[in-house]
Amino acid sequence: MILPTKHVRPDRALIGVGAEVLEILRRPMTMSRLWDEIRGRRSLHAPNAPIDYQWFVLSLDLLYTTGALEFERGLVRKVQT
Repeated sequence: MILPTKHVRPDRALIGVGAEVLEILRRPMTMSRLWDEIRGRRSLHAPNAPIDYQWFVLSLDLLYTTGALEFERGLVRKVQT
């Protein structure tokens, strides 16, 4: 689920979805804007690998627990290291 396996393709694994999120987050965004960006990007680049909102939120949870994201004042932003 987190990492790709025999049954979970890399573009569906949470680590892959999280990488897409980090790539899109060049500036802080609201959750809804980030979700729209992910859906739009996936419809163009990975039309055979759609994700639902719960999978998107799980990827954000993973990034948050690893310290890669912050949520402040209604905006999601990348943590600069």
